[in-house]
Amino acid sequence: MELEFIAAGQIVNTHGIRGEVRILPQGVEPELLAACHTLYVNGKPWRLTAGRVHKGCLLARLEGVNDMNAALALKGKSVSIRRAEVKPPDGGYFDEELVGLTARDAETGEELGTVEEVLSYPAHRLYAVRGGRDEYLIPAVPAFIADIDVPGGTMDIHMMEGLGTHEN
Repeated sequence: MELEFIAAGQIVNTHGIRGEVRILPQGVEPELLAACHTLYVNGKPWRLTAGRVHKGCLLARLEGVNDMNAALALKGKSVSIRRAEVKPPDGGYFDEELVGLTARDAETGEELGTVEEVLSYPAHRLYAVRGGRDEYLIPAVPAFIADIDVPGGTMDIHMMEGLGTHEN
């Protein structure tokens, strides 16, 4: 199921005195946010008039936010993007779209559980699969991921020995 909006981060602070906000991206790259024309702050659309990446955050100017007080009023608010307006990198999916997929063993078709969380680490992401007979942390790399079918609600995984947390 394709989502209409993708959670993209949070406004964590202001930057300077001219109304810029500092957005901490979550589940998306800051460069992708900078390329958007409209950001949705707590569901309300704001036109992005300027944006630049700085230390892993997006420093953004939003139309109508012209001073520090206006920017401070947005601090702590969530930021999302409209799914139809952006393409994920590598033609893949956004993390939020993967949560809730049924994880299956690619070889046997056995259900392993549900993707409950996407954990981000410097090397790669991990898919936390829970709710089956075991808990799995699956590296988000082609050696482990056979197929992702978001419309069909499934993720097929190449199972390897030692992936489960309770395996003997």
